[in-house]
Amino acid sequence: MSNFHHYQPAGQAELPTIAINKKLHDPRLYVPSPGLTSAVNVALNLGLPLLLTGEPGTGKTELAQHIAHFFNLGKPLVFNAQTTSVAKDLFYRYDALGHFQYSQTQKATLTPDDIEVKFIRYQALGDAIRLDRRAVVLLDEIDKAPRDLPNDVLAALEDLRFEVPEIGKHYAASPGNRPIIVMTSNSEKNLPDAFLRRVVYYHIPFPDAATLLHIVSAKVEGYGEKDIQAIIAHFEDIRRRKLRKNPATAELIQWAALLRRMEFPAHKLEHPDKLSAQEREVLRISYSVLAKSKEDLNMLHQ
Repeated sequence: MSNFHHYQPAGQAELPTIAINKKLHDPRLYVPSPGLTSAVNVALNLGLPLLLTGEPGTGKTELAQHIAHFFNLGKPLVFNAQTTSVAKDLFYRYDALGHFQYSQTQKATLTPDDIEVKFIRYQALGDAIRLDRRAVVLLDEIDKAPRDLPNDVLAALEDLRFEVPEIGKHYAASPGNRPIIVMTSNSEKNLPDAFLRRVVYYHIPFPDAATLLHIVSAKVEGYGEKDIQAIIAHFEDIRRRKLRKNPATAELIQWAALLRRMEFPAHKLEHPDKLSAQEREVLRISYSVLAKSKEDLNMLHQ
């Protein structure tokens, strides 16, 4: 395990070089299924938002990055929905407190342009409309927002305009620059029916073994196909154990990269009962990437 540094509280050692896997979120390596590809094409041709569901780690958020890269539209504009989000937050946020405090300490009168620079923060949909160019807008975890917000999104897309009354300005985009909207949700049950009727919906299933092999092979270097097949088989066995929170594709990639850094002989996972005591310990250490609770970690250690 020469590439894996050990923290020893009793002594001193150099910090390890951080093993950043630049391929992990590389949009060029995203592998959409045929069904997802079809859903994207339907949404693009109809000019409708694409709503994605699926368990965490199956690539919902990464799809927006992939589409933006594919069409050379720059990075996606991201809005992370919150339980307190309101319609205005889709477009901009106004720092009213900061503006008030400034006015109490400064004598100079601010122009609307000054206020805009200092106290207006444009959000994803607002930026897409204000800049009046094609862009991918990711509205992440839209199901977290209050129930009216999804319908507000659709109303905004119909108008492609919004006002900023604090500075007496309004912005509008041309119909030809309609943003490409990708929305993610952990459950469609919390979304209003009127909203669901006006979007293109697709549920991303968890990838099968063949797809996982393709994904991991593209994103983890140093292992051959047989090694990766053994890792995936062991990973699928872990998911069948009914953990409280199953690891997903992102954790699989990180786990495979960690095993490679620890120089673990992955092909031996085909016969885990034949692992040496040291190899079992390495495997136990690596499970901290896959487990997300004390109970799950204990189960994997059994």
